[in-house]
Amino acid sequence: MTQVLILNAGGQQVLGRVSLKHAIGMLYRQVARVHEAVPGASFGPYPVPRSVELVQYIYTRWVYETTGRVPYSKTGVLRRDHFRCAYCNRAATTVDHVVPRARGGKSNWTNCVAACLDCNRRKDSLTLKEAGLKLRFTPFTPAMADLAPRRY
Repeated sequence: MTQVLILNAGGQQVLGRVSLKHAIGMLYRQVARVHEAVPGASFGPYPVPRSVELVQYIYTRWVYETTGRVPYSKTGVLRRDHFRCAYCNRAATTVDHVVPRARGGKSNWTNCVAACLDCNRRKDSLTLKEAGLKLRFTPFTPAMADLAPRRY
């Protein structure tokens, strides 16, 4: 499925990605305009967009005002890690604490990773070394654009 980049009014801030069908609906409702189009391709009266720009600016600073960063959430961790296990790269359905909560680990972006059920059970309340597991990447605090749903 084709994804279309959504930009805030002014074209400077990436808000996320939506399906082509959703983007065409935004053009039809006149809440967005084509920012960049696929050359020579059209959908009825509309050029097929690669990116669209909102007509009105959407104020998004509120997301960062309370904490200075993107608020932590388990769904956010799964999205950040593209629903792939941080240990074995299989499909992830759970979130694991790198430093277990039982050992003082916190629930935050840099201590949590997406994990498949098998790896999460294997690690349990152990450290990475004790469980014999290695992370495929270092957990990080994402930007809002990193959390936009991706459908390939």
